[in-house]
Amino acid sequence: MPAPASLAWLDAAAEKRRVAGLHRILQPRTSGSRLVDLASNDYLGLVRHPEVVAGAAAALRRWGAGSTGSRLVTGTTAEHELLERELAEFVGAEAGLVFASGYAANLGAVTALGGTDTLIVSDAGCHASLVDACRLSRSRVQVAPHGDVEFVDAVLATRAEPRALVLTDSVFSADGDLAPLQALHRVCRAHGALLLVDEAHGVGVRGVGGRGLVHEVGLAGEPDVVVTATLSKSLAAQGGIVLGDSRIREHLIDTARTFIFDTGLAPAAVGAARSALRILREQPELATAVLRRSADLARITGVVAPESAVVSVILGDPTVAVGAAAACRERGLHVGCFRPPSVPAGTSRLRLTARANLDADDLEFIESVLGDVLAEARV
Repeated sequence: MPAPASLAWLDAAAEKRRVAGLHRILQPRTSGSRLVDLASNDYLGLVRHPEVVAGAAAALRRWGAGSTGSRLVTGTTAEHELLERELAEFVGAEAGLVFASGYAANLGAVTALGGTDTLIVSDAGCHASLVDACRLSRSRVQVAPHGDVEFVDAVLATRAEPRALVLTDSVFSADGDLAPLQALHRVCRAHGALLLVDEAHGVGVRGVGGRGLVHEVGLAGEPDVVVTATLSKSLAAQGGIVLGDSRIREHLIDTARTFIFDTGLAPAAVGAARSALRILREQPELATAVLRRSADLARITGVVAPESAVVSVILGDPTVAVGAAAACRERGLHVGCFRPPSVPAGTSRLRLTARANLDADDLEFIESVLGDVLAEARV
């Protein structure tokens, strides 16, 4: 049956993506997969940890499979509030508010703290959730060149809006580099702006015992710093959280649409995240183990060692990057493949994520596979 005229453009768009090497395919993983995983964000290797699974199961048995509604109606449990207090204490914040995803946490925080009377200055490398939040915020948005504090300073100094919000990742997810948080905070403080830091890739990896880059650089608990984070990476579960001054929490409960109108995070995910956080508290060495493994992966691939769990191997052409990722998978190694729009044109890459529980045998296998695949891809 021919496609209706209203859908004909989809075929042309799909063909354009295929020609450019930007077509994407869902590849379900299996529970018994023997692939060595360098593609996930399970930095601490806790997704299958018995205590994390048990924490999820206990919450499931106590509260059921779903939250049953918005957290303002029926979706909040004692488990949610315990996680908020425990994670706030861990990172040095006054209070926290759990959302159904990290994406929803960023959307909720930025749209609730922004508005037509607010200037938002967002780093060019910010995660897509922050980009989308800017678009929904109704604020005037200025995109700062990546890591350019002087640009942020100049824009804040000349703004007409009474309020301002500066957005940055702490650890940027594509390149694994760190934001200049102390310098950004000085500029924000000088101009009366809030600084919002997405610690999705910082918690569990940076700072003492994995408390995040905000804590590491001495900004934990500052009233004009708002931290967002996800529970789906180092904490091996799902969901998101906004951390900061208690007034921020109260404001979000009243105004954040992704909190008010979304179903609360499933209890099993909350239980899993609490268990993972408990393990990280008891084993703070896990955070430093991640950075050791990322240095190993950088050595294997011949790139500069990052300051995070993310090792980026730029290959340039998206077709080459896709082929290299497929070749790795055929040999039993799962790696990430980042192409536009996730990264700028011409910088398609393999993205490897370090895990604390990679052992010597894993590293030997990884080196044997990547040695062959990258030698071919870089020709």
